[in-house]
Amino acid sequence: MDTRYLTYILTIAEEKNMTKAAKKLYVSQSSLSQYLTKLEQEIGTPLFFRTRGELVLTPAGRLYAEAAKKVIRIKRQLYRDMAGLENRGHITIGVTSQFGLQVLTQVIPRFKADYPDYRIEITEQSLPSSTRMLLEESLDLGLLAANSVSPFSPENAQVLCREEVLLAIPASHPYTRKNPSGIISRKDFGTVFRDENFLLSRRGSTLRVLTDQLFRELDFSPAAMCETNSVTATLRMAAEGIGVTFIGKSCENPAEPVACYSLDPPLSRLNLLVRRTNWILNPAEEELCRLIRSCFPESQSPAGQGSSPSHNPPPPAPSAPECGNI
Repeated sequence: MDTRYLTYILTIAEEKNMTKAAKKLYVSQSSLSQYLTKLEQEIGTPLFFRTRGELVLTPAGRLYAEAAKKVIRIKRQLYRDMAGLENRGHITIGVTSQFGLQVLTQVIPRFKADYPDYRIEITEQSLPSSTRMLLEESLDLGLLAANSVSPFSPENAQVLCREEVLLAIPASHPYTRKNPSGIISRKDFGTVFRDENFLLSRRGSTLRVLTDQLFRELDFSPAAMCETNSVTATLRMAAEGIGVTFIGKSCENPAEPVACYSLDPPLSRLNLLVRRTNWILNPAEEELCRLIRSCFPESQSPAGQGSSPSHNPPPPAPSAPECGNI
């Protein structure tokens, strides 16, 4: 089933530019232009408005694009169902934080024991990138650290747990001698650490949204030494005494000389399991989702429904990968 030419139109619509679309499709611009012209002549109506240097879908073009998406979706599901008859297939999973890598480290060996011919492709991306790819259906599953379920529907997103966000400071910091308990009130945090250098995650990230809200609540603007999405880098810099930072509880690393504190009231984010829209799961794919959910026994209902999510993330796997994106 050749859907290549349908992809051509969808790519032009996405890029809004013939040159960019041709480059993305690895075809010549002249060939792509000729195909579009021929198709519009065949249909008898333009599919794109040519305006201000952009190609924008006409009403007929929007109808064509929606139909093209449906055909491609049917093809993908057909091929999946056929592969599922022989217990083989390909699942793409996007992760945005350490919790997702830890879960997959536990789950994949169990899944592969029953479905050895399935190929699982893991992509580590930022939350905005993973969200876009799930909504565009270029990822099958997402294990995401997020501040809300939006923009996903309750049918496609499930809260696995509520993960605590911790304040991480150098083990040599004077505060560790004054307060070794591992808990700090938000008021004390705002007083003690007001003038510290902060190692902040990049703007728009899950942690940055939470910490910016905290700073506004306490009415101070932190001095930032750097902004990064690498938890490994920020933990090491904190260990060296360069500054203080915030991390998800799943990113704690006992090997680093860093002291971690819970805020009172606590700061937390959601860990989500999200599947792409219009995905009809076969038994193998259902089993993979079940294995992921089994790591969070208190979170067995769709997001926003049923009981409250667990407050405890799964324990780290014996050889869990290092933290990547925040």
